[in-house]
Amino acid sequence: MHAWSVVVVAALCRVSTCALQTDQKYWSGLAENELNEALQIKWNLGTAKNVILFVGDGMGPNTVTAARIYQGGETHRMSFEKFPHLGLLKTYSANKMVPDSACSATALFSGVKSNLGTLGLDATVQQNDCQASLKQDTRLKSLAALALEAGKSSGLVTTMRVTHATPAPLYAHSASRKWECEANMPPEAAQCKDIARQLVEDWPGRELHVVLGGGRQVLVSNSTGSPGDPISAWSCYRRDGRDLIEEYRKDKDNRGLKYNVVSNTRELQNIDDSADYLFGIFANEHLKYEFERDKGPEGQPSISDMTRAAIQVLKKNPNGYFLMVEGGKIDLAHHRSRAKTAIDEASAMERAVQWAVDLTDDETLIIVTSDHTHTLTINGYPERGSSIFGIAGVSPFDRINYTTLSYGTGGPGSLHYTVNKENGTITRRDPSGEDVENFMYEQIAAIPLDENSHGGGDVAVYAKGPHAHLFHNVHEQHYVFHAVAYAAKIGPYSKATSGHLSPLLLFTTCLFIICYRN
Repeated sequence: MHAWSVVVVAALCRVSTCALQTDQKYWSGLAENELNEALQIKWNLGTAKNVILFVGDGMGPNTVTAARIYQGGETHRMSFEKFPHLGLLKTYSANKMVPDSACSATALFSGVKSNLGTLGLDATVQQNDCQASLKQDTRLKSLAALALEAGKSSGLVTTMRVTHATPAPLYAHSASRKWECEANMPPEAAQCKDIARQLVEDWPGRELHVVLGGGRQVLVSNSTGSPGDPISAWSCYRRDGRDLIEEYRKDKDNRGLKYNVVSNTRELQNIDDSADYLFGIFANEHLKYEFERDKGPEGQPSISDMTRAAIQVLKKNPNGYFLMVEGGKIDLAHHRSRAKTAIDEASAMERAVQWAVDLTDDETLIIVTSDHTHTLTINGYPERGSSIFGIAGVSPFDRINYTTLSYGTGGPGSLHYTVNKENGTITRRDPSGEDVENFMYEQIAAIPLDENSHGGGDVAVYAKGPHAHLFHNVHEQHYVFHAVAYAAKIGPYSKATSGHLSPLLLFTTCLFIICYRN
């Protein structure tokens, strides 16, 4: 019975593959459509009233390719892949060829490359050096801070803890990404404030109009868990008696500000429209993966749910807003070598991008990028139309099947080799007998580590809206800050003009074009 089912499935796969279009007319049509699309592109030279910056944590080019195939096949295009402008970003940090999220987010949001493990500080501060981080001239202003200074609203959305490495540089300055709460800080860092307190107590954190994500156990002392939302031993666990969510409420009450504090999907979907501030913490740790989260009203919201709510709050400001949205669990799944989960998380963020496109107008600059890559590879010569998670073919070396996806480095679960102690031979596991389509399946890795490491390759940046054309070739990662600040006319570019042509030169150019066409 099982053998017959295998034959039927294989036959269906072959039929599906053979049904794919391959004729000349099909290929020409695809190319002509792209050419016509390219010929319609016009630069938007207006000022970006609003900016939405999506960061797919760990979403390197191979993750994007795999997500595209996962969603609709090789010729599919995701929402942000239709954006008219794109470039590449070099992700190295000030001291490392391969970065972590703290230093790469600092580059994206604050315009300066910094050292591994530090956030919101320049490269004169080494990791764990509390004293150096207290010097004011080492502390960087983020795009969120510059937006607030310009009279705009600012906010962040993340599927991770709101104090984690990517969102934290928007509001905090810390010599260690690990100092999320006081329990992780060494005695020599007593003069420094933990990241969670900076979010609630200090500027610009306390002024952020939207904060949505996880991390209750970092914010509230002695938090309790439940079977569906356990306390995590991986995260900082606050014990100093502070309840920073309650302190958030008191701060807003004392200043007479209207706000919402929410903890599940139902509350998020029923926020008071008159409130200008929204603070939502939906888990003790990071939020659940999209495939496993409780999608009921008492469960955790999706990244799309949070993005829609954030825009709903922020768009009320007539001066505009800055919003950062992080698809953080792409990275977390890659660290566990679970490619399908990572790619599913990338797809979830892509749906949030589409919502942002649908809810905004041509005064909004939308950017989609990543902080770094992972070591994911797409291998062999699998059939077009086959599953991206399936079998690529048989190795001509060991005569064993191998999967289309694998990793350069991975944790213990990605070590797919066994050693015969009697004769010393090493055998690779055959993935054909395993459920490679399972979200928890861990792909093979070449080098075993405690977990999959980051990659050092370039990441793509996609953009649409005012001054999206500023992304046009291979850029330094910290260039994103400068391009956004210029497009929105905030911070160092608050007095910049749109374009560099003088009025006389612009008139002459237009006159020449009119005469040439006639």
